[in-house]
Amino acid sequence: MTVPSSPYPPGFTWGVSTSAYQIEGAAAEDGRGPSIWDVRCRTLGGVVNGDSGDVACDHYHRMPEDVALMRGLGVDAYRFSVSWPRVMPRGKGAVNQPGLDFYDRLIDRLLEAGIEPWLCLYHWDLPQALQDLGGWAGRDCAGWYADYAALCARRYGDRVKRWITFNEFSVFTLFGYAIPWAAPGIVDRPQHLRAIHHVNLAHGAGVDVLRDLVPGASIGAIHNRQVVIPETDTPENRAAAALLDEHWNLVFCDPQILGYYPPQTAAAIEPYVQAGDMARIARPVDWFGLNHYGPIFAKADPSRAWGYGWGDAPPDSPTHGVGWAIFPDAFRDELLTIQHRYRLPIVVTENGCGGSDSVGPDGAVLDPHRIAYLTIYNAAMREAMARGADVRGYFVWSLLDNFEWGSGYGQRFGIVHVDFQTLARTPKDSARWYADLIRAAKSDVPAA
Repeated sequence: MTVPSSPYPPGFTWGVSTSAYQIEGAAAEDGRGPSIWDVRCRTLGGVVNGDSGDVACDHYHRMPEDVALMRGLGVDAYRFSVSWPRVMPRGKGAVNQPGLDFYDRLIDRLLEAGIEPWLCLYHWDLPQALQDLGGWAGRDCAGWYADYAALCARRYGDRVKRWITFNEFSVFTLFGYAIPWAAPGIVDRPQHLRAIHHVNLAHGAGVDVLRDLVPGASIGAIHNRQVVIPETDTPENRAAAALLDEHWNLVFCDPQILGYYPPQTAAAIEPYVQAGDMARIARPVDWFGLNHYGPIFAKADPSRAWGYGWGDAPPDSPTHGVGWAIFPDAFRDELLTIQHRYRLPIVVTENGCGGSDSVGPDGAVLDPHRIAYLTIYNAAMREAMARGADVRGYFVWSLLDNFEWGSGYGQRFGIVHVDFQTLARTPKDSARWYADLIRAAKSDVPAA
């Protein structure tokens, strides 16, 4: 792969990402209500080892320390999410002042440190009270989300100008309503289709709320996009890959930006679409958020709700610590595909590498696998930029080792190690690597 030697462009944003349920802890403190993930964690077999986000990284109490870590890295921005059940315990109606106050303190501390807050309104933690009323499978959920977005916009819009409506639409809808790998753990094709459409409606309503209430808002949404490749080249696997590609890569980006659903999904979802819905969904956004790790390999699986399942990468494929395939060229190609299809500036809002890192006898955390991964993926991103991809920023997933959803605490994605017994933070070698990369980029020194 040919890597251009030009530095990153002026104004490029360097950041780190987290999400509320994965790091905050304090799950039953200061008036927070339960989310669907609190319930999932208490469901037998819902999470590896019965782990939960009850404590997680205890960011709720250790937030100043974590902001200081970010300041030490030299990042420009921090992408975080607000916990809907922390600020509205039942998802609608009464608000929770202590929860709102926490995000005030976080935002103010970030600004004092010279770090721009990028606020994501939804990162999978739907209030359980709303799930009890039908959740995303019910059309009313879009309106409840709009009310929640208005609360956050009025409260934080004087200081926060970077807003994200949702993180990874396809993950929480597909794995929540068709493949039971995430909350709420339902397998039902009609509910999956309704959830797709109602989340799209919520996104459009959220964009409108933010435009109305936050002067100068820069609004985006975060999509996880990876090329879908048949595990083996058979007609059945090709058909499975084509439908999974729609559900994973297209059913949110296309209606939100282009104004229509992809063909197979459009036919299936039509019974749930009302007059004017597509115009409500396709609201102008300012940038495209991309989360990317590697390609998906699909296979036909009649036992699954939609007849497709996850296949295996070719046996000779390089993988990182959690077994995910490493394909930097697929990252480069995805950036170019997004640029050509959607014609929006791109921000890479997640990219990173998992492992089982530990603190050594000398107190250091060596993670050469993560440094190697980030190095080659940054090179692939720069090649895409040289070919015309308008990439405006890059955020590492994640700042901290954290609760990794169904995998519990068995996978570590952070550039800062967290001891989940003592909650001590230890920057890994990759944290120093990232700080050096940011300094080099800002000094107009060609990246390695």
